[in-house]
Amino acid sequence: MSDIFALNFDALSSPSISLNIAEAAQGRHPLGWGFAWYPNDYQGAAVAKDPGAKNTKILTEALMDWENFRSTTFISKILGAAQGYTNHETQPFSRSFAGRDWVFMHNGDLDKMSLYKLHANKSRFLEPLGTTDSEIAFCYLLGMMQASGARKLADIKPEQLEAWFTELDKLGSADMVITDGLTLVCFQGSQSPSPIYYTRIKPKTKTKMFFSDQVSLEINDPRDSYRTAVIFSSSKFKQGEWQQMQPGQIIVAKRGAVVWNNKADASEKSPVYQGLEPSAEQKDFTNVHRPAQQLQTNQSAVIQDLNPLPHIASITNIRAMTHTNEGEPLTYRVFDVSHISSYEYTEAVEHSTHRFRLQPLEDKVQDVVLSKLTVSVEGEEIYYEDVFGNQSVHYSIDLPYKALCIEATSRVKLYASPPDDYNIASRKTSMPLVWMPWQRQMMMSYLLPEELPETQLSELTDYAMSFAERNEYHLINTLEDMNQTIYKDYDYIQGSTSLSTTPFEVYASRQGVCQDFANLFICLCRLLSIPARYRMGYIYTGANYENKLQSEASHAWAEVYLPYMGWRGFDPTNGCKVSQDHIRVACGRNYRDATPTSGTIFRGGGLETLKVEVKIKEVFDEL
Repeated sequence: MSDIFALNFDALSSPSISLNIAEAAQGRHPLGWGFAWYPNDYQGAAVAKDPGAKNTKILTEALMDWENFRSTTFISKILGAAQGYTNHETQPFSRSFAGRDWVFMHNGDLDKMSLYKLHANKSRFLEPLGTTDSEIAFCYLLGMMQASGARKLADIKPEQLEAWFTELDKLGSADMVITDGLTLVCFQGSQSPSPIYYTRIKPKTKTKMFFSDQVSLEINDPRDSYRTAVIFSSSKFKQGEWQQMQPGQIIVAKRGAVVWNNKADASEKSPVYQGLEPSAEQKDFTNVHRPAQQLQTNQSAVIQDLNPLPHIASITNIRAMTHTNEGEPLTYRVFDVSHISSYEYTEAVEHSTHRFRLQPLEDKVQDVVLSKLTVSVEGEEIYYEDVFGNQSVHYSIDLPYKALCIEATSRVKLYASPPDDYNIASRKTSMPLVWMPWQRQMMMSYLLPEELPETQLSELTDYAMSFAERNEYHLINTLEDMNQTIYKDYDYIQGSTSLSTTPFEVYASRQGVCQDFANLFICLCRLLSIPARYRMGYIYTGANYENKLQSEASHAWAEVYLPYMGWRGFDPTNGCKVSQDHIRVACGRNYRDATPTSGTIFRGGGLETLKVEVKIKEVFDEL
């Protein structure tokens, strides 16, 4: 029986891998083994193999000491008792194709005669060196790649890869792994001689050492403390949570993530809306959670204008549009928002100043029907627009008080927008984004990442680049991947962070609240030269409590600036794009630029107690 083993990391890693040949050997024949990786992620693969090994400890320990034993992809094959295999017949096999090395391994037996018929490509570069059925299958796959004009695995649709593997599966047992150093594909045959297991490890996974009868794995290099990896093995490890692949299952992994799975579990985590950390602005508050697919209510599907205007394509006022160019109706929704902040002090406050950012934004898709601010203590007020375009109030109080209540009420109408059209050439869909000098000057506040130690920014840059490389530098796919990954890989835990928590601390701990996830998303975008800013507002979850309005929380998300599109919102707390459930209020470089209420007590005060209550009600009777 042979064993296959493969790892795919999100960034360069140096795991300690030991092949337990001596313990696994049975009978009088020696066991063969092979090992391949891509040193420093270069296009050329390093392959080490021994077709007649009895003990690999000395050789594998030497491999671990090599300075270039650092890669994102590692694969290994342990043969059953070898009988006459030569070096060029020992897996894994490596071949140069389309400017890079490809590596392949196979566990099982295929009908050779049928294989030769299937491998119709007569290119002299695709002739097998040895006589094994596995290498013929490898040549067949590369021949299909050549015929399709693809130069890397990412150029082929996963469904097409599945079709090729299915053809091989008809010829016998076909457990296979193939990689071009960028993408790793694992296929479990329907006539498999042994099961294949897989798992995904993340930094918050406590287990860093894995042991099976055939392989020992340790991720103990200090440089790899925050790595994420997808692991495949036909020998189940005793540690970790492993899933067994199903017959005919194909999994495509790239940069430490499963990017395609033809038999994905339907019970995957579904988006849940969560509120803001009850820190400076929210203390006594309970969040409401609701699946995203329930957020848009049919009751509020009101056509934006009952008299459709002709020539939709020429309408520039979104509020006047009733349908998309494809004929889909555009609807608006109306919400009443109440935000009450109540302060109490043990000693009288004699003088204080405050800044309020509580009026929702008004633009082409968000209409503020009315907005009212009430402060319980009389003071001098100045209404103005700050440098970020937020409607702000400067409030100065000279009268003594021991209690202060700020109540903001608004009615907001949210209009639907047609889907973005990415077919226009000027709307860049690939990275890097190139900014003109004056554009970079205007966007500099949104391009500079948070000032962190160089080592931390370097680690975060590797993390950001893993998303770009996993998505072939496609701009929108990279942003959506980051959005979904933060939602799935990070835990929402209230009280786990503070306003001083940095993006790196969130990345290292894999936990936080909505402003933390927004800050991390923003930091990653800026490291990729994508302008990003912080947005504060509210999110409607549609909770329906008996005899009272549903409680909501202030919420935070990120907005990125896309060429010839403008600012677009991404909500990493919920893994979704910003929609008509998000009511926008204030924005800025970070939380401090957009906080709803802030202030300074110059005299008096003592201990402070804060209570915040936010309520959102969707309005139907006025539509």
